[in-house]
Amino acid sequence: MLIDLHSHTTASDGQLTPTELVNRAANRQVNILAITDHDTVDGLQEAQDAIDEKGLKLTLIKGIEVTTNWLNHEIHVVGVNIDPDNVQLAALIELQKEKREARAIEMGNRLAKANIEGVYEGAKALAGKGAITRAHFARYMVEQGIAPTFQKVFDKYLSRGNTGYVPHNWVDIDQAIEAIHQAGGQAILAHPNHYDLSNKWMRRLFTEFKEAGGDAMEVAMGQQSPQVRLQLAMWSEEYDLLASQGSDFHFVGRWRDLGKALHLPAMAKPLWLDWPIYNNLLEAENT
Repeated sequence: MLIDLHSHTTASDGQLTPTELVNRAANRQVNILAITDHDTVDGLQEAQDAIDEKGLKLTLIKGIEVTTNWLNHEIHVVGVNIDPDNVQLAALIELQKEKREARAIEMGNRLAKANIEGVYEGAKALAGKGAITRAHFARYMVEQGIAPTFQKVFDKYLSRGNTGYVPHNWVDIDQAIEAIHQAGGQAILAHPNHYDLSNKWMRRLFTEFKEAGGDAMEVAMGQQSPQVRLQLAMWSEEYDLLASQGSDFHFVGRWRDLGKALHLPAMAKPLWLDWPIYNNLLEAENT
C-alpha cells in the first residue's frame, strides 16, 4: 500500500492546485495521501470534492504543517487526521497568518532598501489566496532574473545574515502540538535531517518533542540515502516516536514526486497501523 503523508498545494507554496494534486496522486497509485499545507487548511475541501466527484481511488488525510520556533530554529510539525474546523487550530492558523504576512512585508522592505524592488508584491501575486512563504519570494526572484536558482536566492538574499532575511517569530512546538491534539490529530516532527543540527542538538529536539506530546517523526522521505533513513528509524525507536513517511511534494521534479521511494525500515513502527481507514483498505486488498 502506498502512503504519502506530506504534500503541498497552491494553498501554501505548492505549485499544483488541490484538484491537480489529488489527480496526480491517484495516477501515481497513491492509496493514502495527506495534504499538509503550511499553516493553512484551505486546500482540503477542494481536494476532497475532487476525489468525490471523480471517484478517485484515493483516501485523503486532512493535515497541516505548522511552522514553529524551537531555540531560534525553524522546526516544522505536521499534523494529520485533524478536524480543520477545530476552534483552537483555527486560532493558531490565524496567528500564524498574521506572523507570516508581517514577516513577508518586512522581507520586501529590506530587499527594496537594497534596490531590489517589487519582490513582496511579486511574491504575493504568486501566492494568490495561499499563505505567502519564502518559496514565493524565491520563485519570483528567479523569474525576474535576480538569481538563477531557488538555492542561489536563499544563499544570497533570504538566509540568515543576508539582505532579505527576517528572523522568524513562529509559535512554539508545544503550541503546535497542543492545537493539533485539540483538533483530534497526531503530531509528526517533519524532516528532522533538514535542520542542519548536530547529533547532540538532534537528540535534544527529539527529547523535547516527545516531552511536549509529539506522536511521531518522519523517517522515510523521497530524497534520502539508505543510511539516513536507517538512522532516523533507529532514533524513532529510541525516542518512542512512531514512524511516518512523506514526499514533501511541492512540484513535479526529477528527483521528488508523490509516493516516490517511500517505505519504512523493518524496525520502524508505522504511524498508521491503528488507523481504521488503513486497516479497512488493507482488508479490502487481501480479499
